[in-house]
Amino acid sequence: MDFDDTWHPATHPSGAVLPVLLALSEALPPSPKCSGLDLLLAFNVGIEVQGQLLRFSKEANDIPKRFHPPSVVGTLGSAAATSKFLGLSMTKCREALAIAVSHAGAPIANAATQTKPLHIGNAARHGMEAAFLAMLGLQGNRQILDMQTGFGAFYANYSPKVLPNLDSHAWLLDQQDVAFKRFPAHLATHWVADAAASVRKHLVTDRALLPIDRIARIVLRIPDVQYVNRPFPDSEHEARHSFQFVACATLLDGGITVPSFHKCQISRPQVRELLSKVELEHPQDNLPSFNTLYCEISVTLNDGATFTERSDTFYGHWRKPLSQEDLREKFRANASNVLSCDTVERLTEIVENLEDLEDCSVLTTLLKGPSSPEMVSKSI
Repeated sequence: MDFDDTWHPATHPSGAVLPVLLALSEALPPSPKCSGLDLLLAFNVGIEVQGQLLRFSKEANDIPKRFHPPSVVGTLGSAAATSKFLGLSMTKCREALAIAVSHAGAPIANAATQTKPLHIGNAARHGMEAAFLAMLGLQGNRQILDMQTGFGAFYANYSPKVLPNLDSHAWLLDQQDVAFKRFPAHLATHWVADAAASVRKHLVTDRALLPIDRIARIVLRIPDVQYVNRPFPDSEHEARHSFQFVACATLLDGGITVPSFHKCQISRPQVRELLSKVELEHPQDNLPSFNTLYCEISVTLNDGATFTERSDTFYGHWRKPLSQEDLREKFRANASNVLSCDTVERLTEIVENLEDLEDCSVLTTLLKGPSSPEMVSKSI
């Protein structure tokens, strides 16, 4: 759905790590028990490895142009998290990371297709497989993370540095939080949605409909990100990667939700008419970085009146994070499609106190669902 957390430098950090740890905690023998603290530590190690690798390259600071980051750093994050969770030695961890590099990488050209989600799935699977192969004795180049012909092949200006020792190490998640999306689309479109919602207030009063026939021109001033420039998206995945669609749907409906990307919504005549009026501009100061980009939208009416609004930080960005209650509501809305309401509430309680959980099997048992006859019927 493209609904997962997003970080800076650009990647989706959790998607390649959390499924691996849940699968391992479910598959391992019941004794010794894996605690919530074990899972949290391995999770943070998997996130940390991704962040440190991304910070070794200037190219990684920008929205990607060549490789989809989760397919690169996510694979190594998965290998690192697996190695930590299984208690591998330092030597085996090094081998696991080396093997994982040969599993890494997927082109950004498959963004906005059904294959994009496969990138993170493969990253999770291949990272775990790399750790298993290291346990079986397979070896790789132990210097691969320091080499231009190694991990440096994925990023220009790759310049690895010696990490501080553990006594002075500070976790990256403490310094750079993630962004949580309010709707399932490319993160850059969230600035567009905020700016469009502000402009709409000038055009629509109370519950009146948007006066489409009075709109002559819509200008979006955004960074130059080619794979999110889709003037007339035809599919759900293309619409999730379209500055133009998110702007028009927000102007028309007042906001973006999960159903906004259904085919029937994308193909509405009103949406197509608005799309035909959109123009893009790329100001030189609007760089393609999730940390600095902005969106400015101007709507000009037939009578010449122009309304302009700008978004520098949307609600859900790390500078303006979702409240804990809004985060819970997002989880409830998604999880309740496959789990009972009672199970969802129990999961919420467990996750918010994960460090106190003595046995992770409690978590994986709840996640298996459906947990009631009513949910079984709903699934059927």
